[in-house]
Amino acid sequence: MSQPVKTEKMGSKELGLVLGQQLLGVDDLHYGLWEKDLTLSLSNLAEAQQRYTDMIVTALPSAEGGNTRVIDIGCGTGHILAQLINRGYLADGLVPAPKLAEQVRARLEKCSAPSDKITGDKKAGRLFEATFEQFPLDEHSGYYDAALFSESYQYIPMAASFPILAHIVKPGGLVVICDFFKTEHDGDGQPGDKSFGGGHRMDQFYAELGKHPFTLLRDEDITKKVSPNIKLVDETLTQKLIPAGQTINRYLTDNYPKTYGLIKKLFNLFLGKKLRKQKYKYFSGHRTQAVFERYKTYRLIVLKRDG
Repeated sequence: MSQPVKTEKMGSKELGLVLGQQLLGVDDLHYGLWEKDLTLSLSNLAEAQQRYTDMIVTALPSAEGGNTRVIDIGCGTGHILAQLINRGYLADGLVPAPKLAEQVRARLEKCSAPSDKITGDKKAGRLFEATFEQFPLDEHSGYYDAALFSESYQYIPMAASFPILAHIVKPGGLVVICDFFKTEHDGDGQPGDKSFGGGHRMDQFYAELGKHPFTLLRDEDITKKVSPNIKLVDETLTQKLIPAGQTINRYLTDNYPKTYGLIKKLFNLFLGKKLRKQKYKYFSGHRTQAVFERYKTYRLIVLKRDG
């Protein structure tokens, strides 16, 4: 296995993941699957996320026999990866962010990942701390029965992804992508157009797919089942974080007017542009469930490696 590629500086994507985990108090980082029988609330978020994970597992090849190799690409904190191992998959993970990698390793230590009885080498639960483009291809030609992207495909250059997948997934193996893509409305300049970043254009994905040795087996639009997450986060921000921030602002202004005033001036001087951008993104009122459904389409996609 190649040596881990480390970068000490935390990136904005990693920051978003970690803050989301800390603020919402959940053990997972992906969206939840809100079915009709599940009431939308923070108390049900963990259950919604587990339903999302269960849906993904049903899209993968069966773990029966104990020989199904899966790689979880962009595995976040390792929550799904650990579940795959505990369900009998020979699952590995890949994550480029050092802070997240630490959480994955801690989680994997609690898993009963099988090892080779003779050499002692891990048969599952290996963690590649690298970008997908840095994955050691020569050692893993036709190695995996399935590759999984759970809200991570949006961060990977699309044209680069297919040749790598064609190399590491066995003929007849599967690629499972559960993520959101940009709709045809992207860039229309309407209110909310830039409120949600990320995602490849759906039409460009289909066009790129046609150039590579994969067959589309499943393409399910689950936008309506995941978009309630946006409503939940929006309500959390507007009903809890904003009032809390206003209370803290009033306290500091009343008790430390000079010091706090200086701090605000320095923040505005050095971070004003970034703060205004984030304020528009999260607190302008455009980051709603309806806006998400206009500009994003969330899909469960299953591809089969030809050959």
